[in-house]
Amino acid sequence: MATSWGAAFFVLVASCVCSTVFHRDQQTWFEGVFLSSMCPVNVSASTLYGIMFDAGSTGTRIHVYTFVQKIPGQLPFLEGEIFDYVKPGLSAFVDQPKQGAESVQELLEVAKDSIPRSHWKRTPVVLKATAGLRLLPEEKAQALLFEVKEIFKKSPFLVPDDSVSIMDGSYEGILAWVTVNFLTGQLHSHSQETVGTLDLGGASTQITFLPQFEKTLEQTPRDYLTSFEMFNSTYKLYTHSYLGFGLKAARLATLGALETEGIDGHTFRSACLPRWLEAEWIFGGVKYQYGGNQEAGAVGFEPCYAEVLRVVQGKLHQPDEVQRSSFYAFSYYYDRAVDTDMIDYEKGGVLKVEDFERKAREVCDNLENFTSGSPFLCMDLSYITALLKDGFGFAGSTILQSTGAYVLHCKPVGSHQEGSRVRWLKAQARAPA
Repeated sequence: MATSWGAAFFVLVASCVCSTVFHRDQQTWFEGVFLSSMCPVNVSASTLYGIMFDAGSTGTRIHVYTFVQKIPGQLPFLEGEIFDYVKPGLSAFVDQPKQGAESVQELLEVAKDSIPRSHWKRTPVVLKATAGLRLLPEEKAQALLFEVKEIFKKSPFLVPDDSVSIMDGSYEGILAWVTVNFLTGQLHSHSQETVGTLDLGGASTQITFLPQFEKTLEQTPRDYLTSFEMFNSTYKLYTHSYLGFGLKAARLATLGALETEGIDGHTFRSACLPRWLEAEWIFGGVKYQYGGNQEAGAVGFEPCYAEVLRVVQGKLHQPDEVQRSSFYAFSYYYDRAVDTDMIDYEKGGVLKVEDFERKAREVCDNLENFTSGSPFLCMDLSYITALLKDGFGFAGSTILQSTGAYVLHCKPVGSHQEGSRVRWLKAQARAPA
């Protein structure tokens, strides 16, 4: 995904407080995401600002955060956020890096309008690129980042040496996990009764949780585990980012576009699309021709699910513990639930994993009559169902409780449903897809 709202929020909190230390393989990996030099000169200042650019595969988002610190030396709380975005993402400018940087310049004007001029010089500005740029050749990705850094240098904001970089996928998961548990108060209780996070972006997907059973630690690949110390507690997390398993990358995999050479003039067809459909789609700066199967009986949920199942089956690690853990899921999980009226955009609602399957059947088996803003709706719903059930191994009866726009609260059946304290997240909607 793009740098998640979690990464955006927490790295800014850490930059202002300068009190959190992370360790990965005995090395401090958090250094370089934000540097101590980014903290305001007067840490006790009552109002602090931070600018985070989320450079994802589908668009570039800007989050301008306002923090208020009531007591010097303690964590500030988030007072508000300004959000805006541009499309397409930086990766679409793979051969025009200067044009890509210009899209960032446009969003910088939002920051200037949102932050008092007196705070500009001490307000950190950071851009973290994720899966969209990780998929590009190294030299092309770095060319884009170089041009963005040049734009930052011309701005009036505080720009550290490592303000523009590509974030490792596992860091996305970790920072999202820290943010959710920070906002819900779990990290302050020292009980380590935390919730996991599921993030579905355009090019990648992340899963992160704190294992409670030794069996999970023993059966988990070593590179899926990471330890860090925070608030005088040590956490050993299960976290992994699956590059190429984001919603839009999964579309390409389902269509078979990832394996096909010489795509010019070739039309990719799927049972997940209306039989009459003939269209084109641009992703990552590449144009694809696609359409529905024109053979009788070759459309609908069953043949579509068979296609998306090939994308995930046997390719993701399935820790047994997820069956008994609580999760927050966000990004495209929420988008598609809203798009199909399974939950209300503002009020949210309660879902189960199997509700995605039910809705996928309803949409896919009525493709010729179903009207939608996205011709990929059947494919997307089927993929989300397959990803949760056959990919990560969640039971169909797992409860998904919405807690605000772009956040779903996932709990196993029979668990206690706690009230949400993260309603503010609805202001951080991703760019429409």
